[in-house]
Formats: sequence, structure tokens, C-alpha cells
Amino acid sequence: MIDIQNQPDYRNIPIDKVGIKNLRYPVTVLDRKNRFQHTVATINMYVDLPDKYKGTHMSRFVEMLHLFRPEVSLKKFSAILQQMKEYLNAASAHVEVTFPYFIEKKAPVSESPGLMDYTCRLVGTSNPKGKVDLISEVIVPITSVCPCSKEISEAGAHNQRGEVRLSTRFKKFIWIEDMIALVEECASCDVYSVLKRVDEKCVTERGYGNPKFVEDVVRDIAKKLKEDDNITWFSVSAENFESIHNHSAYASITGGKPPEL
Repeated sequence: MIDIQNQPDYRNIPIDKVGIKNLRYPVTVLDRKNRFQHTVATINMYVDLPDKYKGTHMSRFVEMLHLFRPEVSLKKFSAILQQMKEYLNAASAHVEVTFPYFIEKKAPVSESPGLMDYTCRLVGTSNPKGKVDLISEVIVPITSVCPCSKEISEAGAHNQRGEVRLSTRFKKFIWIEDMIALVEECASCDVYSVLKRVDEKCVTERGYGNPKFVEDVVRDIAKKLKEDDNITWFSVSAENFESIHNHSAYASITGGKPPEL
């Protein structure tokens, strides 16, 4: 059979990234408490395509996913990226794996257990020289109480749920749980899936006693990351879904030095 994809292309234009996107696939990820956790990931896989080729072999990307099984972790990404380059005759490779990660979290007073889900993302790139860049990302829901609203109001203060996105590069492996905990510690209060009345009282008063702007949240997170020698680069952003404004509040900070690719 004729392989159209391997036919020459005469436009002389290379493609930076070509591959598959938004493929849902069952994976197993590292879990600090339970060793492993089964979840479903959305996966993007790309390679470069030289100007002389008409197309890449899309089916080979799906075949490559068996290299993820039974585990998806940053320590496996280097081998996966290298295999992609060899299998697809490419100079560079890129993988993005996004998945929900569940952590059992007890309410602060009643200790009623519930599962919190966090969106996590692992990103890996291998350049033509074989240098690998790895990024771990978490998206964490938080609660914030407005310091200005508290200051000017005779009673109460407006509060809202927000979302923090934290991406890191590091020297040694870092647990997803530690990234999530760092973010939650810097919020007015963290979010729970189960709250009894005594717990609602607790988180309401905790947030009121710890008001923060989005600026405060990202600065507090950045301060902790700058003090951690294991973190070589980070990007942190916070978005508050405002309860009394017709807009969101947003702030972001990037620190450290990204690798040279």
C-alpha cells in the first residue's frame, strides 16, 4: 500500500509540532499515601516534522501510549520522549498529560472525610540535542476574603472561591500533594468537599481572620518557592471569581530561570 505520509513535500516548510490532541486514556499516577491512583488523563503528543515529509504517522502516537502503562510519572517522561523521537523519526518531542487527582481530606472540626479533586498536568519536552525539560502543574481551588471589604465594612466582608495555578521545575522529584498543600497554606482558607455546621463556622471565621488579595496569595506562594532550593523555576497565578464584582481579580508571578532549550 502507498504510504502518503512518507511522500515528499515541495513547500519546504517544516512543522514545529504535529501529533494528536485531547485523547482520553486510563492511567495510573503516583500517590504518596496509597502508592498509586487510577485516573483518566487527557493527553497531547507532538513531534516536529521536517520540511521534506508530507505528514507524520498519527497511529504511532496512540501505540506509544502503552509506554505510559501502568504508571505516569515525571521520572518516566525522559524515556517516553526519547522513544517518541525514535519511533517517529523526529528531532524533538512534546507530551502533555492532564488528569484529575483525588485526595481524601477531612473537615477541620468534625473530621468528616471527603474526596477533593485537583486538576494536575505533567509536561515534558525533548529538544533536538536530547535535553529534556519537565514541568509539574496543579490547579487548586481556594477561598479568599477581601481585606478592603473587611476594613471598610461595619459587619462582614465579601469572600469568594478562587483558583491558583502553580507550575514548577525542580532538581528532585516533588509530590503533587506538597504542591497542593503549599497553595492551600497561602489562601485565606482552603476548600473542602464535606462541611458540617461546626466546620462551616470554622472555615468562615478562619477566612475572615486571614483576608487576602490575589496579590497576597501569589506573593506568599512565591516567597515559599524562592526559599526552596529544590525549585529552579515557577509560575504561579491566582484568579478570584468575585462575588460582588462583574469580573475576576487576577495576579501572577514567574520566578527562577527556565532551562535553555
